Amino acid sequence: MKRFASLLLAFALLAAACAKSPAPAAPSESPAPSVSERPAEPVSAPAPAPDPPFEWPVEAPAAHGMDAALLASLPDALAQTKITSALVVRDGAIVSEWYADGFDETTVFPMHSCSKTFTGTIVGAALDDGLIGSLDDPISDYLPQAAGTDKADITIRQLLCQTSGIRWYEWNGREESFWGLYNAENWVDYVLSQPMDYAPGTTFTYTTGGSHLLAAIVQAAAGKSSAEYGWERLFAAMDLDSIEWNADPQGVTDGGNGVRLTSRDAAKLGQLYLNGGVWEGKRLLSEDWIEQATQQQSAGSAGRSGRYGYQWWLQTFSGYPTYYAMGFGGQFVFVVPSLDLVAVFTTGGWGDTYAPWPYFTDYVLAACSA
Repeated sequence: MKRFASLLLAFALLAAACAKSPAPAAPSESPAPSVSERPAEPVSAPAPAPDPPFEWPVEAPAAHGMDAALLASLPDALAQTKITSALVVRDGAIVSEWYADGFDETTVFPMHSCSKTFTGTIVGAALDDGLIGSLDDPISDYLPQAAGTDKADITIRQLLCQTSGIRWYEWNGREESFWGLYNAENWVDYVLSQPMDYAPGTTFTYTTGGSHLLAAIVQAAAGKSSAEYGWERLFAAMDLDSIEWNADPQGVTDGGNGVRLTSRDAAKLGQLYLNGGVWEGKRLLSEDWIEQATQQQSAGSAGRSGRYGYQWWLQTFSGYPTYYAMGFGGQFVFVVPSLDLVAVFTTGGWGDTYAPWPYFTDYVLAACSA
């Protein structure tokens, strides 16, 4: 009996223990998220391939209606001169290219006052972008050091067409203003310190200092140097990779001088204007700027250089209206719209600035009309 009672007590205790211990839970598995619930893997669109750098096509002169034999005789004619390169582009293709010994298509040439045309072009871009409000803005709006002086009311337009009225000696055997500029500690202040000879807008006086003021105005308007703005706004798109440009002691781009680049890159400036401001399908300059810059804005020099636009010279050669950039010693970028033609000449040394002219007329233009 005692043994039975003990057994009952044991079973009772066991039952009580089982009642207090919960049954172990069955292991659970979280279901795998559906495809729509999973975080999407970031997908990057492939970066567009950069445009290949521009390369001038090189084609036979005859394919562009030019006298190949006459052009082929040009190198012999140039061999005994100081001319260092001659490049002819027609219909957007190089049809003739020559370099003196020691030079080639990679040579960077000093373009001297052709730099003025580059500066004027940058002013056009700043005007198109609204950085410059109007060409009739007084320079004192951008150059506070001109405020309250007799230069305050000179306009940007007057600087562009060389009618600022500032006294300036640079041509005809007198160069003291030019060398005074480049020897000054502050070029902008030097220009603004010169006396006035004429009322602004009345008289053409070739003034490298005025072109330098244009570069200073662009710098004030854009918040960066004229060369930097020009590169970002124009020249990078044109692959003008060879361009180099000096600056004054204050970091203002040398507006009237200082550009160095290859002949092929110099031709691009002319081609941009010939294309009406469009480069490889992209508009870089307004049609209005192209039209205004390349038509007469002032009488120009009394000599053979011709009339003047906005930092472009205007002349008629062999019956063809032409606008051109000109640099001391024989640097030229000629543009002949009616022939769809650009020609570049560079010259070494300090010889006759006009030395390339007969080669341009008697060979390049004559080859178009032969």
